[in-house]
Amino acid sequence: MDDRLIVAMDVPNALAGLELARKLGDEVGFYKIGLGMLTGGGLALANELKQEHGKRIFLDMKLFDIGATVEAAVKGLAQYDIDFLTVHGDPHVVRAAKQGAAGSNLKILGVTILTSLERADLDACMMREGDLHEITVERAARAFEAGADGIICSPREAAAVRALPGSGLIVTPGVRPAGAELGDQKRVETPVSAIRAGADHIVVGRPIWQADDPQAAARAINGELQQA
Repeated sequence: MDDRLIVAMDVPNALAGLELARKLGDEVGFYKIGLGMLTGGGLALANELKQEHGKRIFLDMKLFDIGATVEAAVKGLAQYDIDFLTVHGDPHVVRAAKQGAAGSNLKILGVTILTSLERADLDACMMREGDLHEITVERAARAFEAGADGIICSPREAAAVRALPGSGLIVTPGVRPAGAELGDQKRVETPVSAIRAGADHIVVGRPIWQADDPQAAARAINGELQQA
């Protein structure tokens, strides 16, 4: 079991999540539960996987709101004894999240630029002009300065983020084994490339849970990680 691999549980509900965890067994020890699972029993699943199966949990909520609201939300979520929680990487959000997580072991990860976005998408969102890579690294730097324990970025920015003064955890979605379909991801790399670039953890979803044999798919990725 290699905790550098985080499996995204992008399945419909908690029952499907438990079934996936059963199939993966001891091959996977770290799971990501996101917004798509929230109304399908995601928090209950997180608690069961953590407390009864000894798994680590990454709750991918990408919180964004005024400081007081973010602080209150994080304080409530910290009661679930989860390991990672995402918030938007804006400094005021990160600072509020850290206040909410005070006294717990919860790590706050700031989101930089989603790996499904390119420069044209940022233009449509009216985000400032500039190179996407540079904007991602700048957002990471500001998140770390605000107290983030780590950041979320694509593998293509991992090396530059790792070189930042005071950098912390780097978690990279947008990871696909060689030959896998990209789906809605645009800025992707292989597991080995992501780790060699400086990532501490990689997030992989569909290439594992859509596989005919999810455990074998996870085992293959863990095998790749050993090469890194």
